[in-house]
Amino acid sequence: MGPKLVAGRLRPHRYQSALLLTNSFSTALITRLAFIPDRVGYDRDGRGMLLTRGIKPLMLPRTEPLRGRDFAPISAVDYYLRAVRAFLAGGEQLTHDAGPLANELPPKLELGLTSEQAQSSTELLAVAGVQAGDRYAILNPGANDQAKRWPADRFVTIGNHLAERHGLRILVNGSPAESQLVDAIADQIGTGSNRGVALTRHGVTIGSLKGTVRSAAIMITNDTGPRHIAAAFDVPTVTLFGPTDPRWTTLPNNAEQVRNLVADPTLPPEQTADDHPERCRIDRIGLDRVLEAADSLI
Repeated sequence: MGPKLVAGRLRPHRYQSALLLTNSFSTALITRLAFIPDRVGYDRDGRGMLLTRGIKPLMLPRTEPLRGRDFAPISAVDYYLRAVRAFLAGGEQLTHDAGPLANELPPKLELGLTSEQAQSSTELLAVAGVQAGDRYAILNPGANDQAKRWPADRFVTIGNHLAERHGLRILVNGSPAESQLVDAIADQIGTGSNRGVALTRHGVTIGSLKGTVRSAAIMITNDTGPRHIAAAFDVPTVTLFGPTDPRWTTLPNNAEQVRNLVADPTLPPEQTADDHPERCRIDRIGLDRVLEAADSLI
């Protein structure tokens, strides 16, 4: 009943047009039930009948789809901007414009930090035992999808390497649901007062995490949300991609500060990692590649 309830809230406003950036069926259904006359979005995932103007997505140049996914891997920034261009262009038959967007894309992500968030970050670091002037790394070993998690023991090795070779304090971050994983990794990194710090033990929030990430020397992460925070603050970042193609989430930021490591660098460009979950298992990213990437950024 969710779509019906949301549509009931929208209907009295009598909106004339809706641009759907998401690909979900339910959002298209909501706009249809709200009687919005002009409904524009990508014509995919079985929702074309709910749209008045469907945008044809860009497809991969291959004869047969693999695992039923033959959409070209387009970054969200690019994908959404092209949807806006199609929406504003008008007309009934809309297409995904494959032309260059270099002059329209922002040079990098940007993210604000309020004084309250900066203060909460300072307090978080203090209770975590990080002293003023300490250089530290952030590890993000979790992910909502288990298939996107690099093995925990390798995060431990990376953490100890960064601590011993580069003299960094190691902060391990995660959601409340990942606290057990975060604790286990942090407890195996370093010794004594330089032991790894599990931020989940100290009440980390999105606000306090922002300032903490901004001051980090480096982040080693799976394909998770904090990666985007690091990109927005130009923090050197190593991101590990398993059976999810990195081209879906390419970020407009400083390429010199980023190392995106994929499980199979030899995968042809007309195929995606999503097509090959076994070939592109995240544990196929070797420890030596991550060590080399981290050392080069530091």
